[in-house]
Amino acid sequence: MDKLTYRQIFNDGFWNNNVALEQMLALCPLLAVTTSATNGLGMGLATIAVMVAASLLVSLLKDTITPQVRIPVFIVLIATVVTLVDMILNAWMHELYKVLGLFIPLIVTNCAILGRVEAFASRQSVRHSLVDALAMGLGFTWVLVLVGAAREIIGSGTLFAHASLLLGEQMRWAETVLMEDYQGVLILALPPGGFLMLGLLLALKRLIDKRFKKPAKEKLITLEPEHQLTQSPAA
Repeated sequence: MDKLTYRQIFNDGFWNNNVALEQMLALCPLLAVTTSATNGLGMGLATIAVMVAASLLVSLLKDTITPQVRIPVFIVLIATVVTLVDMILNAWMHELYKVLGLFIPLIVTNCAILGRVEAFASRQSVRHSLVDALAMGLGFTWVLVLVGAAREIIGSGTLFAHASLLLGEQMRWAETVLMEDYQGVLILALPPGGFLMLGLLLALKRLIDKRFKKPAKEKLITLEPEHQLTQSPAA
């Protein structure tokens, strides 16, 4: 781990090993709540908060948690953090809370969070764990926001509708109507629209990776000629 830099950890979580586009995890909230960019951002911020807090707690307590009970303990810690986030959203962002609904408590079962806690935070230092959790959370968030923005623009002709419910009245400027009297494309507002946008985003990421991937250096193997056994002439 000493050879792995913070930049490598961040790049891995944000892009190379993206939760949604590479690990194919947390697709349930990705497809369900991304009817708008605001909903995607809200779900992403909640996931970041849970992932960072859970990774911090597990990394701090890793030396006191025995291997036999580590998974139940990890789930309890994640559930505790999710409960706090759920209560905070209900208290201060109630309208957004009603939109996100059941998917906030379901963060407890998010395999991406439990997987990173088990595979990374329980084995690494606090600083490395925090960087990894933040990178994974941000990587998941930008996918949520991008899918939500695409579905919102094509589906209803708006962008960041009701952003003030999430970030306060100071963010009302971000609520944009791109097309007046736009009838919208209904399929993008429905669950199939999430599958369509996710498929397009997966294809786009593959093309970008293929375009910018450094070609592997070809190793030239020199084959030495076989030694022929020569028989000495008979005396």
